[in-house]
Amino acid sequence: MLFLLNDVVFDLDEACPVTAGDARRFEALDLDYVLELGCELFAEDPLLHHNDPQRARRLAWLIHDRSPDVNAALFAAPQAGCHPDLVEPQFCALPQPVMRQLQLRATRGKLDAVAADKAVWMRLAA
Repeated sequence: MLFLLNDVVFDLDEACPVTAGDARRFEALDLDYVLELGCELFAEDPLLHHNDPQRARRLAWLIHDRSPDVNAALFAAPQAGCHPDLVEPQFCALPQPVMRQLQLRATRGKLDAVAADKAVWMRLAA
């Protein structure tokens, strides 16, 4: 299962990013709490997906675990250290061919924030 988090494609089918004990502990967390957690993480570090890919991958896993149809998430923070309420989360379900194309672009080093925005989020078009 591929998951796009901002401009990084994670393969969630690789080794589970959480231990069995953590997975049991996370069972009680609902999607709203996971989204709040994501906003807090990206408010602290808007480049979390690059600076701490393991933590970002766990967040992607949690989002997908709580909402299996979602395979793409964007957490847009205006700056590091901002208030979590200022982080704008967006989510979508992309077709698998699109996800494979994004993964291919990423492996070629051609997937950055602008390319991901043009392909998925279209925030810069406004």
